Amino acid sequence: MDRRQFISVGIGGAAAALAGCATKGAAGDEIKNVRAESPERQAAKMRALESAQELGPTITDVEVRRTRNIKGNTAAFYIDDVIFVFRDLARDRPKSCWSHPLFSAFKEAHEKYGLKAQFNIFYRNDFYYGARGAEFTLKDMPDTWRDEFQSAKDWLRFGFHSYSEFPDYPWINADYDDVKFTWNLLTREVGRFAGPGMFAKAVTPHWGPMSKEGCVALKDCGAKAIWCSGGKRYAYNGDRTILPYGHGMRIENNRKPETAMFWRPGGGDDISVSACGYNHLMPEQLAVTHGTYNWFHDKATGCNFMSFHSGAPCLNLYRLEDIPARMRLAIGKEFLVHATHEEYWFKDYFAYQPDSREKLLTAVKMVHDAGYKYSFIEDKIDW
Repeated sequence: MDRRQFISVGIGGAAAALAGCATKGAAGDEIKNVRAESPERQAAKMRALESAQELGPTITDVEVRRTRNIKGNTAAFYIDDVIFVFRDLARDRPKSCWSHPLFSAFKEAHEKYGLKAQFNIFYRNDFYYGARGAEFTLKDMPDTWRDEFQSAKDWLRFGFHSYSEFPDYPWINADYDDVKFTWNLLTREVGRFAGPGMFAKAVTPHWGPMSKEGCVALKDCGAKAIWCSGGKRYAYNGDRTILPYGHGMRIENNRKPETAMFWRPGGGDDISVSACGYNHLMPEQLAVTHGTYNWFHDKATGCNFMSFHSGAPCLNLYRLEDIPARMRLAIGKEFLVHATHEEYWFKDYFAYQPDSREKLLTAVKMVHDAGYKYSFIEDKIDW
């Protein structure tokens, strides 16, 4: 089910369809998210969410804008949570960065199918992976491959994501200075080890939500486009049981007035009840930007907001054999965005997916064969 289907079905009827996903795979079986829950479990979560007070939009005084200079169908790709590849390069010091399996796969996808990719990065590794692992930061990334990165600047960018992988929802109640501080850390190090022109101006915040003042900080730092969640908004009343463990406390900590909850149809079922921040679109707003060249210019903040979703899958959430059927839900949209996460490419990650490379190449080939040209998300904002 893509976002348009979600809107037409409505939030009350979406849970069962999303949990059991009516899309059929090559063998005729129903495609399920690899983190799928039972329809009963999803329906119970939906009922709990709908029992909360429904809220209005955060973004209200807007101008709908549309790309002026792009013709034909365009695609974009991003990969979130990127830090392990830098850790590996700093440790192993290969002659070429393209010898690393992650960069090698993306380079192959670019050379064969014209992929352009945005790597959304962390500043440091996390204590979750051990105290020694947490010592690694982007300061430790050598500039050995600066010339190679510069040679790839037409198809590779590094972008803002978070300071580190944990905590969840790092930006939901962020202060202006926290966001600016992290942006400056990331841009400084990327400029040092990769050279000029390598930092993306489209932002997918880690876990998605960003506070209002955090959005302003991103805009002031140079961000041209900010990811948005979408759907009906619900008030958080202090009942932590409605959300996954710990997420209620993330809402409560330094809570901003715009922080709320929504139903997240595009992630794992375990996080279907999620928190949302200022960068959130209501269903009718979501339909305007979903898979299109449209975006919202918010007069209150000066930010450009849009859905980065188009019905295409987050690759790590689906089996390799189900990727084609999921991609077909998005083929035909004028602006198609798809994505994945870095950690699933690595053998030392507990949820390692050894077919990550094949998933990438399968999806990108389908986009290429459908006549799309790849661009960076920020290219959509051309005025």
